[in-house]
Amino acid sequence: MTFDTVIKNGTCVTTSEQFVADIGISGGKIAALGEDLQSADVVDASGHLVMPGGIEAHAHIAQNSATGGMTADDYTSGSISAAYGGNTCIIPFAAQHRGMGVTETLDLYDSRAAGASVLDYSYHLIVSDPTKKVLTEELPAAFKRGITSFKLFMTYDKMLVNDAQFLDVLSVAKEHGALTMVHAENAGMIKWMTDRLLAKGLKGPKYHALSHPALAEEEAIHRAICMAKLVDAPLLIVHISTPEGAALVQNARQVGAKIYGETCPQYLFLTREDMDKPDMQGAAFMCSPPLRDKPTQDALWAHIQAGTFDVVSSDHSPYRMDESGKLANGPDAPFTVIANGMPGIGARLPMLFSEGVRKGRITLPEFVALSSTNAARLYGLLPQKGTLTVGADADITIWDPEKRGTITAANQQDNAGYSVFEGWEVTGLPVTTFSRGQRVIDKGALHVSACHGKFLPRAKFDAGGRRGYLAPELDPTHNYDADIAP
Repeated sequence: MTFDTVIKNGTCVTTSEQFVADIGISGGKIAALGEDLQSADVVDASGHLVMPGGIEAHAHIAQNSATGGMTADDYTSGSISAAYGGNTCIIPFAAQHRGMGVTETLDLYDSRAAGASVLDYSYHLIVSDPTKKVLTEELPAAFKRGITSFKLFMTYDKMLVNDAQFLDVLSVAKEHGALTMVHAENAGMIKWMTDRLLAKGLKGPKYHALSHPALAEEEAIHRAICMAKLVDAPLLIVHISTPEGAALVQNARQVGAKIYGETCPQYLFLTREDMDKPDMQGAAFMCSPPLRDKPTQDALWAHIQAGTFDVVSSDHSPYRMDESGKLANGPDAPFTVIANGMPGIGARLPMLFSEGVRKGRITLPEFVALSSTNAARLYGLLPQKGTLTVGADADITIWDPEKRGTITAANQQDNAGYSVFEGWEVTGLPVTTFSRGQRVIDKGALHVSACHGKFLPRAKFDAGGRRGYLAPELDPTHNYDADIAP
């Protein structure tokens, strides 16, 4: 049999094993794994690693904030940056704002993404206005379109949902097989801290870190987990930045709750000291939750090694350091009106490989799990994406584990204009990226047009055999046969 393309002599890596094999690609799919496979188009991967392409499942692209600001990247620049960083699929957010319907929101993001991405894509739906119509009609309709993950906020005045609304969305998500994601910070604690900082005239970017105390994350994660346990619904806590928050995820799993965790490179490699810079330079490092400290980094790495985190995502939220982004409210704006977020979609995997695999913190199979396969499993893309299985899409990245490079704003290929990892030296870089069998990036050049990427309808969420948690008050054997379970 002759294949469209054969990747030869590479060391294939999956979440469970490493082996030398040829990969035969036909019709955009992995058609064979074997020896001496034949094709007119041969890619020699000798001395290289052949892995499932990265799945970037936490990115804000072509997204309006609740205050009206637009991220610097559209689907073209964002997907190109992701591809250069070793990714083959992206799942950004489609943000519903107050007064918008869900159908209206998804139609808007379809108009922004269609024909604009070099990579296959889907959306997570941000729900900020869970009206009766949204809950009973529009969320089920979104699910039928293949949108099987919803995100909620426990902070930000224009985005947060109250606890009763949170439970309603969890219930609908559970009923339809969707995964709920949550930004967990206590809004009241943040406001209390912010008011006191401003009253003392402490307005610079670095004070953003103090306004979002670690306890605000810990409390909100605990509350979110309790609500998910009450409903027995799956819940992913995104961008965990504290050891206490990670421990809550770990403890919830031990009692069977369907709780999942994510952290991000900025919490593994940066600290709040990076925000303590002259003038407004610290604004580049503002994100929520904020950067923490070195002991926190060490604790988060320990949780990665213990399996607490299912994914390491970038939370790419690019705003330029000018009046179009971070400084929209003036060059001396207080931290309360400086756009939160930082770029990182292209740096995620090189940083995780260099600092994780090369420094012995994680194994190659763990890298594949954290960068690709677990995201595919969580978000209903496995086995189409995130694996080297025969029949899967040929979304493959070839890595040179010895290649050295330096991260700069220029080589990130995004529109942010800066990188928080500027000057960071990394070892191990992606050299060739395939999407559905087509070269996207090869030898530093882009090989597809923006119309290559396709929307991915996703399957329902699979809890992977976790037994769940049944609250006694919802158990008919303990609640007088009251049938109130969602």
